[in-house]
Amino acid sequence: MEEAITNMKTVMAVLVMVMTAFASWGAVPDISDSSLPAPRMAGGKPLMQVLKERQTAREFSGKKLSAQVLSDLLWAAFGINRPESGKRTAPSARNWQEMEIYVIMEDGAYLYDPRVNLLRGVVKGDLRKLAGTQDFVATAPLNLVYVADTTKMKGVPAEDQSLYAGADTGFISQNVYLFCASEGLATVVRGSVDRKALAAALKLPEQKRITLAQTVGYPPARGR
Repeated sequence: MEEAITNMKTVMAVLVMVMTAFASWGAVPDISDSSLPAPRMAGGKPLMQVLKERQTAREFSGKKLSAQVLSDLLWAAFGINRPESGKRTAPSARNWQEMEIYVIMEDGAYLYDPRVNLLRGVVKGDLRKLAGTQDFVATAPLNLVYVADTTKMKGVPAEDQSLYAGADTGFISQNVYLFCASEGLATVVRGSVDRKALAAALKLPEQKRITLAQTVGYPPARGR
């Protein structure tokens, strides 16, 4: 009986340690998936106009993006535009499609699943402050984190994996820039990320590597 009580105390102590670790990130390891509305694939400004208006911004209002705008944004970034083949709105080396988009908002972190247009819950809680080193990252409504799954990058050495993943991230981030220019959103792509801390918070395995992050939101209101 005493041995059983001791074992139970040990189990409880381990559970407390795990919950304390998650609390240190301001998060707990349970969050529901979130369905997205079907993305709108028509409309927007002409291509030459959005190229002219494309720009980087580092100031954001606290206004949240609607579920529809978020769905449109993620589809533009790296959604499926040819359902018959599963190919995407951005190219990838050898069609590996190794890039994943983690969506970090105030309520938690999600993984975008373009096959079913779903945000898969990863971690509950506000991880925005871990998504970058600049002050605006922690208060902007949306941070996208680009992650390369190197298990999909077959037949190339590690240094080439980094090259291809960087290029593929660039294609996706430019899609986001153009969408933001079309929709009146502000955005900035960033390399200043504590990758080790963020990977731990997102519970990424070793073979998944953070490349860049991108902040998105509405520009701040200007007084007249």
